[in-house]
Amino acid sequence: MEHGQERFRTLEEAVAAPREHRDMDLAMEPMHNFSSTPGGPHGQPLEFWAAWELADRPRRIALLVDDCQEEYRPYAGEILPNVERLVDAFRSVRAQNDGVAVAWSAWSRMFDDGISNAMDRWYGPRGLRPEEPENAAYVFTGGPGLEPLAEIAPTAEERADGWFYLGKHLDMFWTFDEQGESYLDGRLKALDIDTIVIVGLWTDECVLSTAYAGNSRGYDVVVVGDAVATATSHQQAALTVANGTVAKVLDTDEVLHYLEHDFVTGERGAVKGTQHPDGRQVV
Repeated sequence: MEHGQERFRTLEEAVAAPREHRDMDLAMEPMHNFSSTPGGPHGQPLEFWAAWELADRPRRIALLVDDCQEEYRPYAGEILPNVERLVDAFRSVRAQNDGVAVAWSAWSRMFDDGISNAMDRWYGPRGLRPEEPENAAYVFTGGPGLEPLAEIAPTAEERADGWFYLGKHLDMFWTFDEQGESYLDGRLKALDIDTIVIVGLWTDECVLSTAYAGNSRGYDVVVVGDAVATATSHQQAALTVANGTVAKVLDTDEVLHYLEHDFVTGERGAVKGTQHPDGRQVV
């Protein structure tokens, strides 16, 4: 098949010659993170999972506290103790390490905010009744509902440093600065962060969207399964999809054990794929 001036090779053609950017001996070994359907075409995949472990290499790591705000307190009750433990642990490591960050977002859509996009069309125009609201796209209680949950709220210094911000889209990366660049991506890239750990609300919307966006932008992604929650019935389905596609789903104790015993700070710029959103490197 021709694409512009490039001819797309078959897999057999592609592996016939050495490739500078690939360990060919390793590439030809079977995957350890793959399960296939017996008798399926081309070894039809039944399941994938992350090939890496947190302790595999030094990392520069950030905790993303996704929309843990007063508006959503009714949904956060069971996970809040775990989110607290993780925020405290990341703060403790961050105090002695320039390769660790904590960022908070708050969902801030209002029905009269002037935005009309695919999300508005997906949810539709109904359900905005103040006395009994149904439409999940919009904040119901206004300003007070946007404040982070008091137990895990950013400090005045963390706010002043820009680690708390308002979002109007499911994906935490989809908030932009004056130059049109992702606000969160810019903050993380300034520290050469290469791994993100996501906690918060809702699992099947903002958490899942942020996991996909983070993976696409070159970050290794961890979703903390017992520190995320949702208002819907899709909690386990969302975790299954995340773990089988773009993230490693771990529990709070596993992440805390890693921070305490196995975390080693990575060198700045050492990890492929974080310099550009699509994984390109400058040669």
